[in-house]
Amino acid sequence: MTIFVLQMNQIYLIGIAGPSASGKTSFLNQLRHNFSPEEVCIISQDDYYLPIHEQKSDEFGIVNYDLPGSIDDQRFLNDLRLLSQNKVVEIKEYVFNNPNKAPEVKLLSPAPVVVVEGLFIFYFEEIMRLLNLKLFIDARDDIKMRRRMQRDESERAIPEDVILHQWHHHVYPAYKRFLLPYRDEADMILTNNFSFQKSFEVIAHHIRAVLER
Repeated sequence: MTIFVLQMNQIYLIGIAGPSASGKTSFLNQLRHNFSPEEVCIISQDDYYLPIHEQKSDEFGIVNYDLPGSIDDQRFLNDLRLLSQNKVVEIKEYVFNNPNKAPEVKLLSPAPVVVVEGLFIFYFEEIMRLLNLKLFIDARDDIKMRRRMQRDESERAIPEDVILHQWHHHVYPAYKRFLLPYRDEADMILTNNFSFQKSFEVIAHHIRAVLER
C-alpha cells in the first residue's frame, strides 16, 4: 500500500455538482471502484443536512430539502478545511430520516485528491473558492425525473404523489435557481443522459496525473 505524506498545498480538490438524479452517486461509485481511499477521499454534502426539525416546509407542510439552507454549510466548509490541513474528519452519516437505518460514524482521512460532491457546492461561494477543478453532471429533465421516481420508490419507499410533488415544487425549482446559474462556471460539463463513461475516463486519467505529480 502506498503511504502518502501530504502538505497542505498538495491537496487537490475536485468539486462535483449537479441536480438530483443526474448521476453524481454513480460517478462517485466509479471513483471508489477505481481509486483507493489512500488516493481519493470523497466527502458528500448529503452528510451535512440539518436535523429535520430545523428544515423548512413548503405551503403544503412538506419538508423542502432542496434549499441551500437545508445544509450545515459552515460545518461542511470547516471539515473541508480540516482535510486540506491533513487532518482526519469524523462525520455522522445522514440516513434521510429512515427509521430502519442506523446512521454510521465515518472517518474521512485526507488524501492527495479530495472529491467534494453535492447540489450546492458551487452556490456556497467559500466552498467553491477552495476547488481546483469543478465538474457539473447533468441530464435531460425527463430522464432525471424518471430516475428520481425509480430511486425514491425503491430505495426510500416514498409514495409516488409525494415524489411528484417534490419534483415539481422543490427539486426542479431548486435546479433552476441554485444550480443552473452556476453550470457555466464548471471547468467541465458531463452529460449523462445515457452514460458518463467517456467523461469518467478523462477525469480518471486527470486524477492519476495528479497522483503522479
